[in-house]
Amino acid sequence: MELLANVDVDDLAKGVAFYTAAFDLRVGRRFGAEGVELLGSTSPLYLLVKPAGTPAAKSVAQKRDYRRHWTPVHLDFVVTDIRAAVSKAVKAGALLEGEIETHSWGRIAHLSDPFGHGLCILEFLGRGYDEIATPS
Repeated sequence: MELLANVDVDDLAKGVAFYTAAFDLRVGRRFGAEGVELLGSTSPLYLLVKPAGTPAAKSVAQKRDYRRHWTPVHLDFVVTDIRAAVSKAVKAGALLEGEIETHSWGRIAHLSDPFGHGLCILEFLGRGYDEIATPS
């Protein structure tokens, strides 16, 4: 099985500019004016053009908007230097939403991209998530 991450944007050029500058991703394939594949991470990231105000899905009345919004699914970018990565992301247009937090497993910074999508930047410490994992 393969996992792909898709991010809706209302401005493809703005999305490409942000994700390539913030996370050193590079354009792989382009899909006309409707989308782009970004490479350079462990999985490709696809930016898909979905205009604001269009239905989020056929089965719901909710419309897309690109103000800051909450969703239970988000992207985590794992880095080796969280302060440098946060600085780079903010310079590219991300909004840092609080201080960098330190936990037994590592550090986390909560941000949002220019489209209102939440994302996190993580720096693992010690054994990373294994620091808090319980045996199954």
